[in-house]
Amino acid sequence: MPNWNGNVSYKNHMTNLRSSAKSAGKKKPTILITGASQGIGATIAKTFAREVPGCQLVLVARNSRKLQAVANACIKLGANAHGFICDVSIEAEVTRLAKVVKQQLGTVDVLINNAGAFTMAPFAQTKVAEFDRLIAVNLRSAFLVTQSFLPAMLRQKQGDVFFMSSIAGLGAYPNATAYCAAKFGVTGLAKVLRAETKDKGVRVCCIHPGATWSPSWSDSGVKPERIMPAEDIARAIIDIYRLSRRTVVEEIVLRPQLGDL
Repeated sequence: MPNWNGNVSYKNHMTNLRSSAKSAGKKKPTILITGASQGIGATIAKTFAREVPGCQLVLVARNSRKLQAVANACIKLGANAHGFICDVSIEAEVTRLAKVVKQQLGTVDVLINNAGAFTMAPFAQTKVAEFDRLIAVNLRSAFLVTQSFLPAMLRQKQGDVFFMSSIAGLGAYPNATAYCAAKFGVTGLAKVLRAETKDKGVRVCCIHPGATWSPSWSDSGVKPERIMPAEDIARAIIDIYRLSRRTVVEEIVLRPQLGDL
């Protein structure tokens, strides 16, 4: 049983729930994943743990119980897992996260901006509060986290940044006004960062998944067989990461074989 420790700060709700596994040999990459407590984020974490034994996983989410379960699973698969409770849409929390991660683990080599949320409502019925929430969770979070961890990548002239956008970040998705606005923003953010860092050793990739199975689909009535498994999204990311440093996948679109819902 791993030893989890850390002090909860009720002011900013961030806790370090650290666990580690023994590793040897050359330095393994440090990979930070937001939204890591379930769904695609948890699957990405487990895929890196399985295929890059001894890697340092910085798992970030808001749900302590679920995050601990994911970290435990990653440790069993051979990774060093470090869980941090943090609301990545809040600047002060992200600033503290970056400081603690740097002190304990050093530079993040791979950043996967996966945190997100989805709700549906027609344009005319979208509440301002809900619009602001989805922009914060999907777009503001990616900006804050990337801005905090990018400078170290630029200094070492190497790094990988992934943005989890969506097919809703490429085209209109009726009845998802706020989500589309947020994901179009993520797509734009990735494009700008790619243009600014292509000669600085940092690779930037924007992922555009279609419908992918996660807990949020449990009550939808949609059969898992109709949409993509999260494992395929994780597979795409790790395969892109493994390409030579001379190659970057700027964007990738993944859809269910039968098309969008």
